[in-house]
Amino acid sequence: MRVLALCGSLRKQSRSLALLEATSMLAPSQMEFRIFKGLGDLPLFNPDTEHITPSSVHALWDAVGWSDALIISSPEYAHGVTGTIKNALDWLVGCVSFVAKPVAVFNPSHRAEHADASLKEVLRTMNAYLIPGACLRIPATACELDATEMASLKEFAEPISSALLAIGMQQPGALN
Repeated sequence: MRVLALCGSLRKQSRSLALLEATSMLAPSQMEFRIFKGLGDLPLFNPDTEHITPSSVHALWDAVGWSDALIISSPEYAHGVTGTIKNALDWLVGCVSFVAKPVAVFNPSHRAEHADASLKEVLRTMNAYLIPGACLRIPATACELDATEMASLKEFAEPISSALLAIGMQQPGALN
């Protein structure tokens, strides 16, 4: 099974990114896991220029097409989804390989509600399949742990492993 992770924060020390890196460390050996690093290279979505698709957008489309499932981890900014993740999703609206794609949403905040609900609504509108048991709150923003530390602590490792199991169930026999 191939899983692509998208991080809604461009910060170098992003807790959302650390959470995804910890997830990569905990992924079973049968799961190929990649974190897409090009969201900051995407131009702002503009339908008037959609016919002139930049290589950064093609890279996103190719990565989504490669994947069997996605994981999105994104912080909440001013009660909303980040511009980074919203722009990426806007570019994916017309991406055929995104339709019905299984998606896990990791809410990295210990208190954010608005962006999580909004992100899930946007994904449903785009016909993504939100994976039961893999859309979780894993409070990474309340700590200063790096990915290795998160992967080694039960409070992070257990929900991440549970979500990975739910994601693996999307492809029968993939993790057997």
